[in-house]
Amino acid sequence: MLKIDGASVYELESLVEYQAGSIVSREIIQKQTGTITIFAFDKGQGLSEHKAPFDAFVYIIDGNAEIMINNKVYIVKKGEMIILPVDEIHALKALERFKMALIMIR
Repeated sequence: MLKIDGASVYELESLVEYQAGSIVSREIIQKQTGTITIFAFDKGQGLSEHKAPFDAFVYIIDGNAEIMINNKVYIVKKGEMIILPVDEIHALKALERFKMALIMIR
């Protein structure tokens, strides 16, 4: 497994690989003040409805994601981002496989 070091350059897309029928995640930074996690979702995988106690920034690295926020559906494509607002119900679904960066700051 690649060790992530500070003051080094990495390609986000290469930090996680797709796995059939799975969601793969890799935490890049974990601090008391927040986290950065890279995910790879295989087609048909997703995260069910939930809330978070703080805003979350989602950046699509590869593919397209269906993201629902308070029953409104957004299709977010490679190179695009969306904010998941604090305490609002949201869910993610892979209509095709996709990778994303999730940044949460407490």
